[in-house]
Amino acid sequence: MVSRLWNLALRLSARLGFGREWWMLAVAAGVGLFMGVAALAFIRPIQALEHAAEALGFERPELVLWLLPIVPLGGALLTGILNRLLPTEFKGHGVSHVIFAVSRRQSRLRLRLLARQWIGSTLTIGSGGSAGPEGPIVTIGAVIGSNLARLLRLDAKSGTTLLGCGAAAGLASVFNAPLAGIFFVLEVLLRDFSLRTFTPIVVAAVLAAATTQTIIGSNQPIFGVGPEFFGDTDVPFTIGMAPFFALLGVASGLVAVVFTRSIQWSESLFKRVPGPAMLRPAVGGGLLGLLGLGYMLVVGSEVFGREGDPVPPFFGNGYLVIYRLLEPDFYTVVPGSLLEQGWLLLLAALAMWAALKIVATSLTIGSGGAGGLFAPSLVLGAIVGSVFGVAVVHTSWFPDANPAHFALVGMAAMVAATTHAPMTGVMLVYEITQTYSLIVPLMLCAVLSVIVGRLLSRDSVYTAELAAAGIRLGGTTDLTLLRQLTVRDVPLMPPVTVRPGDSGQRLLELSERFAVSDFVVVDDRDNYLGMVTGSDLQAALVFREAIPLLQVEEIERTDLPSVMLDDTLDIALDRFSSHDAASLAVVSRRDGGRVIGVLTRTRLMREYQHALEDS
Repeated sequence: MVSRLWNLALRLSARLGFGREWWMLAVAAGVGLFMGVAALAFIRPIQALEHAAEALGFERPELVLWLLPIVPLGGALLTGILNRLLPTEFKGHGVSHVIFAVSRRQSRLRLRLLARQWIGSTLTIGSGGSAGPEGPIVTIGAVIGSNLARLLRLDAKSGTTLLGCGAAAGLASVFNAPLAGIFFVLEVLLRDFSLRTFTPIVVAAVLAAATTQTIIGSNQPIFGVGPEFFGDTDVPFTIGMAPFFALLGVASGLVAVVFTRSIQWSESLFKRVPGPAMLRPAVGGGLLGLLGLGYMLVVGSEVFGREGDPVPPFFGNGYLVIYRLLEPDFYTVVPGSLLEQGWLLLLAALAMWAALKIVATSLTIGSGGAGGLFAPSLVLGAIVGSVFGVAVVHTSWFPDANPAHFALVGMAAMVAATTHAPMTGVMLVYEITQTYSLIVPLMLCAVLSVIVGRLLSRDSVYTAELAAAGIRLGGTTDLTLLRQLTVRDVPLMPPVTVRPGDSGQRLLELSERFAVSDFVVVDDRDNYLGMVTGSDLQAALVFREAIPLLQVEEIERTDLPSVMLDDTLDIALDRFSSHDAASLAVVSRRDGGRVIGVLTRTRLMREYQHALEDS
């Protein structure tokens, strides 16, 4: 019924002179409005569970110690059972599922993935698992957009656009950052900046953020740190501070690589755990609970001399840590604080937080728990930036600097390094703070962190799972890459040439001598005339006794085109496909068509894959 109404609307719009793109904007607007509500419906229960845990920790701290090793295990066990009941085709996390669907499944995502991500993430994060809700809401939005496209019977290209609309709308709703949602989808998921894709995604992201903020009646992102928090501050970025922000970018890239590889190592380790796969999350949850119990018993809840933490700081999404590191008062000396005892001790405590967050996230995600990696990346970035800020202030290099600003820049750099998406990190922090003076250090750190991250690890935290499964990504950038490479970049095979008057017996002799199946037919000046392909020769071998009497010109194919050294690979690939050929002759432009080599489809694709890996 819905599809019939949709087709009727399309016919009416065509008569009125409106193209399909106008209807795509209308559908994108609907997706944005719906995701603005869905994001709140997804995150509010998780926040309620976290607030309940905090309240219980303040009221009954002795009870929390008993619950610490039990609750994460229970939530992870339920998540494992859910994974067993709702299996998925690709064994990966939410955002990796979406990237896989875009690159290999024509952007088709099953509805069971929505239920799995929604319920599993609530169980994992709500029980203390170290993960974030942003990745799941991106996946939920992508599933909604994908299935809406199937319901409306849209083509694959339009389906991919609606998938991106849902994903961008989800992220924009969570952070009140439509630009960050837009760039995340374009940089990470779709890798497509065409106007046809860009416009609907903008509409969906903007309306989703506006819907969420209208409902909650505030311009703050859901995790509670809004632009007014830094509205009256200014960041005096000078050339003298550039080296320190550059070092922060490099450090963020290094920590991002450690973070990504820790998760990979954890996943590999948990795959070796004997027993049913659905019990592995429970193993990770149990270890996380023991780690939290050990932290509370050994370190204590009042490590910074302020009101104690009701639960370990590396539990849950970690936004409480971010909020604390962004408070200017955190960096003031108060009685009993670590900062009063020495800033080096404070740096050691912050480094401990970072290490524990990496371990906690690796246990949660590596064992099969549900949740995203966006929030852990933000927490790690805030800690690394805070370390740099404290060091810069207390070494008297820039005593008037605010360490909270370094924490903000570190957040952008870490997100950029883990996702390999610099604009996403920059736009996210810029929209949260709405402080333009931060934009220069943000861009510097984000770009440097991505460079360092890509130098040490070709895959991002999302594509690492795809690479482990043997899936290389290209997306819509493939055609651009093919247009950048030419036939000259591909190693050519030496041509095995024959004349039109040569016999079939000579073809057999040359085939045995050079181990080739395709032959180039040339005239007396070695100019290209055509080719004898392996399939043509095999057909002639049916009458083997007539081979000595057969001439090359009788089985020669004159319809096969040639290519030149300066032709781009997209042209060559199109000629391969149009003529169903395995080899094409390469001719010289200067010498009037003289054959200088043979380009094979296999070597072309091999060179393309190498270029794709290096891109």
